[in-house]
Amino acid sequence: MDDSPREACGIFGIYAPGEDVARLTFFALYALQHRGQESAGIAVSDGRIAHIHKGMGLVAQVFNEENLAPLKGHLAIGHNRYSTTGSSQLRNAQPYLIESYLGPLGVAHNGNLVNAPQLRRELLQRGVGLTSSSDSEVITLMLAGAPGETWEERIMTFMRQAYGAYSLTVLTRDAVYAVRDPWGFRPLCLGTFNGGYVVASESSAIATIGGEYLREVAPGEIVSLDTYGLHSRQGLPPERPALCTFEHIYFSRPDSVWAGRVIHQVRQALGRELAREYPVEADLVVPVPDSSIPAAIGYAQEAGLPFNEGLIKNRYIGRTFIQPDDHIRRMGVALKFNPLPENLEGKRVVLVDDSIVRGNTSGPLVRLLRNAGATEVHVRVTCPPIRHPCFMGVDMATYDELIAHRMTVAEIQKYLGCDSLGYLSLEGMMRAIGRQDGYCNACFTGIYPITLYEGQEKTIFEDVLAS
Repeated sequence: MDDSPREACGIFGIYAPGEDVARLTFFALYALQHRGQESAGIAVSDGRIAHIHKGMGLVAQVFNEENLAPLKGHLAIGHNRYSTTGSSQLRNAQPYLIESYLGPLGVAHNGNLVNAPQLRRELLQRGVGLTSSSDSEVITLMLAGAPGETWEERIMTFMRQAYGAYSLTVLTRDAVYAVRDPWGFRPLCLGTFNGGYVVASESSAIATIGGEYLREVAPGEIVSLDTYGLHSRQGLPPERPALCTFEHIYFSRPDSVWAGRVIHQVRQALGRELAREYPVEADLVVPVPDSSIPAAIGYAQEAGLPFNEGLIKNRYIGRTFIQPDDHIRRMGVALKFNPLPENLEGKRVVLVDDSIVRGNTSGPLVRLLRNAGATEVHVRVTCPPIRHPCFMGVDMATYDELIAHRMTVAEIQKYLGCDSLGYLSLEGMMRAIGRQDGYCNACFTGIYPITLYEGQEKTIFEDVLAS
């Protein structure tokens, strides 16, 4: 019922003496809920011992007053999960919290290590036991067993061995660390809060708790948050920056800021570029809610066409554990979207979407608009065709599942049943973002910033165990 790419997760960390850090982390995770809805967790430290609570489901389903109360301390990390390595099970929920030689260690991870199978084998060969099928547990145990008398030394050792995408918040007895891979694949930013410091996947989470955004964590940087303040060191030299373009297209909240630009503004610019590249005679511009609304506004402004809602989204249908029966399941996309016939009747409609991954939603949406009275449906997409999978922390299908890998644009148009189909060019997309480099566009181009290793399937570790 959802054809958009799925994010890996959202992470958060805070050092705030005298504050209820567990409650603050709860609200920050609430602001990051869009990044992952499978599980949530919070780990805290009071300078002596650490406590944790995590579970399956949304933040508001996992936490309540009763289980937040024992999470006392002045240091905390939190995590919302969408699985990319390791299936959606409680054993793969984060943060991970273990006891190590240097004391408690908690880890929350956003990303995907492309050499995780090799690192996992090395741990097993050393006799290290594993309880999950996630590369995030591999990271935790690598940090716990790395040589070094300080956590910074151990983090640097891990960074020299890890290869791929990782933004981390790391909880120790007396500090929170923020760590970002040398390419900066996954987002991570810093802020202040009432004399303390916070780190989050997006600036919107910092704003939600009343913090002040400072800057992004630089690729390859290690930042420590503790009683001595905020300190930074370069764990590895930065590589050529490769932030995932989909942070601008789809993942980030519209009120988040990247490279000094509010995401809502960038998405409007994507829509304007799309209108310039693929104009069409039409009566109405309609977004696929919610992420495509700013782009549809931009398209309508540039094209001089009216903007209106044509689809109403049920925002909760994909976030329930109650499975639909066969009759409801056959209704397909109607579970998630209802049309507004009064706005569509007799209209030539431009339908703006952020992306088409598998093609399992766009076709039914076109039919939904036609059945509601639209005389023409012209689909416009705010990014180029997605022809290649992602291996850096986004669950973006396999080659066989990607419709643009199997079909030409003309074939996709026929498959969707729309009157015309236009994808934004790579050049137009980067113009809208405002930069021509510093981003990963491998899913469009097939040019990966890093060398890929052995099979990267989501359930690779579980498949090994099953065999």
